[in-house]
Amino acid sequence: MLKQVLTIAGSDSGGGAGIQADLKAMSANGTYAMSVITAVTAQNTQGVTAIHDLPTSIVEAQLNAIFDDFEVAAVKTGMLGSAPLVSLVSSTLQRCRPPHLVIDPVMVSKSGRDLLQPDAIDIVKHELIPLASVLSPNLPEAERLTGLTIRSLADARQAAKVLYQLGCQYVLIRGGHSLDRPATDMLYDGRFFTLYRGEWIDTPHTHGTGCTFTAALAAQLALGKPLPDAVDAAKRYVTSAIRHSLAIGQGQGPTNHFYFLS
Repeated sequence: MLKQVLTIAGSDSGGGAGIQADLKAMSANGTYAMSVITAVTAQNTQGVTAIHDLPTSIVEAQLNAIFDDFEVAAVKTGMLGSAPLVSLVSSTLQRCRPPHLVIDPVMVSKSGRDLLQPDAIDIVKHELIPLASVLSPNLPEAERLTGLTIRSLADARQAAKVLYQLGCQYVLIRGGHSLDRPATDMLYDGRFFTLYRGEWIDTPHTHGTGCTFTAALAAQLALGKPLPDAVDAAKRYVTSAIRHSLAIGQGQGPTNHFYFLS
């Protein structure tokens, strides 16, 4: 039976990030992907032009429909938007306790649009993150959650220690291109740091890389890989998806989730 993996996130009408990217990445990594949509965005490769948070009653109905019927092997959260939605998702996950929870604390779009309301940040920190198997922010998100400035691997180590104190089992800081070692991600388990050095690919077409990486990570955890091995598999997958990224649209094109079918 296919492992069943759930993404709880916002919709990207351009198909490169959010729910759409998650479903593609989870499917490409050999799992059955399911979704709970928290918000609808008008979005393309150039940016986000409109956001509509769904009513909490509709999000709650989606959550109940999934957990009442499916054997959820892993959950990934992405854009949650508002404080009421964060609280609803947190309380549901606290009650249902999926075996694995990957939190991508989506706060700002690549084009700079706020995707998490300021009053929701404390709820993310104190209600959602303590439930996480792994918290995986990018550098700007790690800075917002900690109040620290991250310009180097040493800064990232300090931020990881602060984030770990919020109660998650692992912290995975996605380094992207901003650290002193490009394409390097850092995993912290409360005692030791593991660096995942990747190939730097010079392309502007990287829309949805964070969503894709964390969705693939959730899928790999659902398949039974230990977390460090799941990170390695997800990183190799997203690197290939970036290498074969799609130059479509007028802005930053998306990663190619099914590059292996080309």
